[in-house]
Amino acid sequence: MAIKHPLIIILTASLLILFSVEVNAMLGRRLVAGDTISLSGKWKFRADPNDIGIKESWYKKQLEGMITLPGSMTSNHLGDEITVNTQWTGGIEDSSWFRKPEYARYRETGHIKIPFWLQPEKYYKGAAWYQTEVIIPASWSGKVIELFIERAHWTTGVYVDDRFIGTENSLGTPHDYLLLKGLMAGRHTLSIRVDNRVNEINVGKNSHSISDHTQGNWNGMVGRIYMAAKPRSFIKYIQLYPDIDRKQVLARIVIEQNPLAKKQSKLTLQAMSAQGKVGLPAVSITHVPGSLSDTINIVYPMGAHPELWSEHHPNLYAMRVTLASAAWHDAQTIHFGMRKFSSAGTQFLINGHPTILRGTLDCAAFPLTGYPPTDVASWLRILKTCKAFGLNHIRFHSWCPPEAAFTAGDRLGMYFQIECSSWANQGAVIGDGEPLDQYIYKESKKITEAYGNHPSFCLMDYGNEPAGNHMTEYLTSFVKYWKAKDARRLYTTGSGWPIIAGADYNSTPDPRIQGWGEGIKSIINGKKPSTDYDWSEIISKWQHPTISHEIGQWCAYPDFKEIGKYKGVFKARNFEIFRDQLAANGLSAYENQFLDASGRLQTHCYKADIEAALRTKGFGGFQLLGLEDFPGQGTALVGVLNAFYQPKPYITAAIFNRFCNDVVPLARFSKMIYLNSEILNVPLEISQFSEHALRGVSPNWAITDATGKILFSGILSKRDISEGNCIALGVVKADLKTIRQAAELTLTVKIGKYSNNWRFFVYPEQVKKADARVIVTDRLTDEVITSLKQGASVLLTLKKGTLKDEYGGKVAIGFSSIFWNTAWTHGQAPETLGILCDPHHPALKLFPTRSYTDYQWWDAMTHSSPILVDSVAKDLKPIVRVVDDWVKARSLSLLFECKVGKGKLIVSGIDLLTDITDRPEAKQLAFSIEKYMKSGEFNPKTEVELNRITAMYKLNN
Repeated sequence: MAIKHPLIIILTASLLILFSVEVNAMLGRRLVAGDTISLSGKWKFRADPNDIGIKESWYKKQLEGMITLPGSMTSNHLGDEITVNTQWTGGIEDSSWFRKPEYARYRETGHIKIPFWLQPEKYYKGAAWYQTEVIIPASWSGKVIELFIERAHWTTGVYVDDRFIGTENSLGTPHDYLLLKGLMAGRHTLSIRVDNRVNEINVGKNSHSISDHTQGNWNGMVGRIYMAAKPRSFIKYIQLYPDIDRKQVLARIVIEQNPLAKKQSKLTLQAMSAQGKVGLPAVSITHVPGSLSDTINIVYPMGAHPELWSEHHPNLYAMRVTLASAAWHDAQTIHFGMRKFSSAGTQFLINGHPTILRGTLDCAAFPLTGYPPTDVASWLRILKTCKAFGLNHIRFHSWCPPEAAFTAGDRLGMYFQIECSSWANQGAVIGDGEPLDQYIYKESKKITEAYGNHPSFCLMDYGNEPAGNHMTEYLTSFVKYWKAKDARRLYTTGSGWPIIAGADYNSTPDPRIQGWGEGIKSIINGKKPSTDYDWSEIISKWQHPTISHEIGQWCAYPDFKEIGKYKGVFKARNFEIFRDQLAANGLSAYENQFLDASGRLQTHCYKADIEAALRTKGFGGFQLLGLEDFPGQGTALVGVLNAFYQPKPYITAAIFNRFCNDVVPLARFSKMIYLNSEILNVPLEISQFSEHALRGVSPNWAITDATGKILFSGILSKRDISEGNCIALGVVKADLKTIRQAAELTLTVKIGKYSNNWRFFVYPEQVKKADARVIVTDRLTDEVITSLKQGASVLLTLKKGTLKDEYGGKVAIGFSSIFWNTAWTHGQAPETLGILCDPHHPALKLFPTRSYTDYQWWDAMTHSSPILVDSVAKDLKPIVRVVDDWVKARSLSLLFECKVGKGKLIVSGIDLLTDITDRPEAKQLAFSIEKYMKSGEFNPKTEVELNRITAMYKLNN
């Protein structure tokens, strides 16, 4: 008989000898491996957009379409074309794409490009049916049969032939069905309905478990999919509770049994190191069935010297649990670690040793597949990259990863914070009696049962940034429940808020250098540069550890070379829009320079954020948002890694882990700008969480100039350095009077294999006054205009606030990079990405700079308005550019030169006159510019009409 559709062929042992795996693969058949039938391969399929499949009993009919599992509809090129009417899952804060004329070409049918997030090739939201046929062997008769779907999105309903089996809706754990009545031997039709809509349970449309902002709202089943036969008595699940103080493990084993299974069996436990080198004695008991489900607690001794698990020593054990009788046999092997993740006061402890969590968020962005990987190799690559960048912690923002992520985390020693699939905000609430309230409890129980044995699973909360009138009461009860139920990890309410006394730790955005809505009033933008602030005062009011919530969020310019990497289900149409905008403004030649300059500023900002955390005595840790880019929410290019977890061109792990590591030397600069009449006095300290004391180390320091020449150096006293932070090392002292010219200097501190460095700037106290041959003014008066027409050299330096809006007066500039992005923050300042200049330009010869923003530019960015160059003249090439937001991609300048009549003019968007005596950077920059203007090198070529210059600024200021 011809095979018209995929079958699972049950082969006897003799047939397995006759037919190889390769032959069966060619025939499209599935093999039985022991008591397991793999369901991977071709399935029948039909989308159900009108939701009529249940009413019309599609499970009784043969579906006509075809799909490959594991996979999603999108990965199988199934679904609808993207249109302006596509009903996405996720909030859109900036809806201008739907109406602005400049986006019209991206709204054309067949040429749709959206800027909100990565764009899938196809999109489908609704019910879909997946169907295959299985042949149940006679040997399975009377047994319990398990249907295992590792990860489905979202709700599944299972039918066998015309019988409804049940439904599951976990977002973070496998959908595991036990067909307790068993199936008769022979052929059966298995139909699975998958619905990826938000129905009764609303976890929040922006939750990364379901949102198009990140992984996408896919429909399908991924990971392992199989059916398995269970013996009459079988192990349902095992939970292991390590106790390093007592050197033992409490094993809690749930055994399910057939009502006819009255005979006793032997339950045996044996642990060995994960490498199988060290085996511990077996422990056995006799089990006599007492009910359909028995819970058995066994204490297993781990020997006199169990190997402990931590970030530094991720030692693992394997516990083999066997249930056997004369008639049946069942076994499971659970990998676990002997570890104790706890706290003392405001500090986290791992096995009694203090640690600080250096974390990033994983927001479930997987551009190639559109769903999370379920293989260990993929997660090892991701986590190894995080470890290389000095991290020891991952927060899974409003989602829970598959088993493979935990396995990889166990092997590498990563501390995970898991969330229960929800961001109950912006359309969803928690604690107000909605169905979500019960769902969170069910989801958290499923998560702890599925992944609770993994040592990497160290922290848990309900999810992200909750909302609800009664959220605090609900989440207080949630934390209390879990603290009493399972002490293997620590618990808090939600990521971000609310803070309660009963939590094991806090998650709050308070300790960071830039807050949501702070704009240019933040620490990094509103206060003169230094490295001596910390969060001690903020955390002093709490008695338990604090993790700073979503620090960083510093952007870099898009790397348009990434576009070619999107070869899977997602395409970077947002990048294509931004690239088009850059080209439309005639700036395509600068794309690599914009990326580099903004990326180096971004790194600078992350260094400031992270070091502030490390300088805080007893701080719990931080969670970056993020080490990698966030592809949604209008596109937030906040990563030093791209969405593929690959480093961007301006960064390496070696650069980043100098200031983000288990051991980091730190310097408390009271300021970053000095005069050469001052004495440098910088206290040094160390953040040291290496899980042991550093023995007999001699910290040393050196100050070098831009050529690398050592100007000052010192060796501090030899010592042992214990674990902790804010450990004083000594003081750097240097008399700066030998620095006779403006200089960029670098302080480098080394302790063994660890080093860190800071650039600071020294300017001469005495700067020569301007030469009369250069006119410096904040407006072109009649007298100045006359001189200019007669051939004078004029430096027009505009006061902040005098530039007209149409010339850039409304552009919100600051020192830092863009925080998150301009779309989602509604234009929060700064809306620019730092400066770009040629450091060898003669106008900057006496103002040491690199091509990108460093602390010597803080004053300029604080006292300036960037000028829209094209509003003055199209062919102007600025001496100092400002890198604009990638959405607008305007040509912005802080300093440009031009010819006006017979005269020569430099226009500065930086105020170089106001309070100049208290602004050494401005004084030095003005001196450098004037020196250039007096030289023969000052010979601008571009001519600009005088009225184009005078029209730029307001006369009444």
